[in-house]
Amino acid sequence: MKILLTGANGYIGMRLLPLLLEQGHEVVCSVRNANRLSISDDLRNKIEIVEIDFLDKVKPDVLPRDIDAAYYLIHSMSASTDDFDEKEELSAKNFNSYLEQTHCQQTIYVGGIVNEENLSKHLWSRKNVEDILYEGPGNLTVLRAAIIVGSGSASFEIIRDLCEKLPIMITPKWVKTRCQPIAIRDVLTCLTGVLGNTNCYNESFDIGGPDILSYKQMMLQYAKCRNLKLAIIDVPFMSPKLSSYWLYFVTSTSYKLALNLVDSMRIEVITKDTRLQELLGIKPISYVQAIDLAFKKIKQNQVVSSWKDSMVSGRFRKDLKKYVEVPDKGCLKDKQKTQLIDPEKTLENIWSIGGTRGWYYGNWLWKVRGYLDKLFGGVGLRRGRTHPNKIYEGDSLDFWRVILADKKEKRLLLFAEMKVPGEAWLEFEIDKNNVLHQTATFRPRGLWGRLYWYAMLPFHYFIFAGMINRIAKA
Repeated sequence: MKILLTGANGYIGMRLLPLLLEQGHEVVCSVRNANRLSISDDLRNKIEIVEIDFLDKVKPDVLPRDIDAAYYLIHSMSASTDDFDEKEELSAKNFNSYLEQTHCQQTIYVGGIVNEENLSKHLWSRKNVEDILYEGPGNLTVLRAAIIVGSGSASFEIIRDLCEKLPIMITPKWVKTRCQPIAIRDVLTCLTGVLGNTNCYNESFDIGGPDILSYKQMMLQYAKCRNLKLAIIDVPFMSPKLSSYWLYFVTSTSYKLALNLVDSMRIEVITKDTRLQELLGIKPISYVQAIDLAFKKIKQNQVVSSWKDSMVSGRFRKDLKKYVEVPDKGCLKDKQKTQLIDPEKTLENIWSIGGTRGWYYGNWLWKVRGYLDKLFGGVGLRRGRTHPNKIYEGDSLDFWRVILADKKEKRLLLFAEMKVPGEAWLEFEIDKNNVLHQTATFRPRGLWGRLYWYAMLPFHYFIFAGMINRIAKA
């Protein structure tokens, strides 16, 4: 079959893509920016890529007409607290318009469990998207899921952050809300199992794991799996807004995502039918097994993607292509260079920067900067990096965004997503004479921007000089 995969660089899409190829399907990946598709060249050569922003005006003749089936894996909850429902509605309507230009027979959509009368804004929007897709061409299959557990998922990383960092938690009453988590491997089994299955046409299925747990129980079971001591004290007086700030400061999540998550955590999300797992012969694994599998992936450095790499996890929402050309005019720069003895080793060090490896020099100062950034509404250092020594364009790297990662040309360019009064770049490049050039560029915004740069000069002197020397010698 020829399959359209939207949200191909998202958490589910990145895991679904290789499975579809293994099953012998032709795959057309729809992304807003082809450079943001963080896959190997071998995988890229096996697929067709089209650039579509489903929030923009529909364009003719973008998709191949011989599409047989499509996966709709797009959502906007992380992007906004105000109008994400409007964006999701527009995106779904535009998706229908694009499909009308093809011969698509089936659309498969992952929504949320909506079995309660009073839904959160997020869950209502998911149901609204479902209704819109039913109006589209072909047949619709809906998989309604609660929390998806797997390495790199937002739910897993938030629970991980909380339990690993806080031995004692004072939590709001929503921790008593029950949900039915499902492992990412079971979601993928369902997604591939319903493909082309006529018994699943124009049907909506609840999917969930075997365990019904409160958020408190999920955190306690996580702590037990990780041999962590954890005490949870729940109180009734924490407002949703206060809870959102709590999640934002302690975990890697953005404030907008935290606010939307807390809003949804008030609602029980429990399945009411097991028709699909009976139809496909699936026996879902437990929550504890899902955690164990997630950590095996982490230990083996096999985390395919993380929600933290999405553009909405950072400060900027738009295409960052315009930042590839580092400006000269009106900029302040710190330039360092050093002759290399082992350029290949140095290149590996550059490609391993950030995350648990740190920034080679003055790591405690970088951490302080991260705490300050988080305090003033920035992303901080908690996003880390997805892989210890692989970098793709578009990846998040602590409070930077990877703009260019060209290992053949020996150049790495980062753009700052931290809160600064201006725009900042950090570039590493090894020239033909095996000289490492490290350049920090800052384009200040007004007087405050210039004052910020000069106030940081004493720190720059030690940090940037120490960093390049450690990278070259490490």
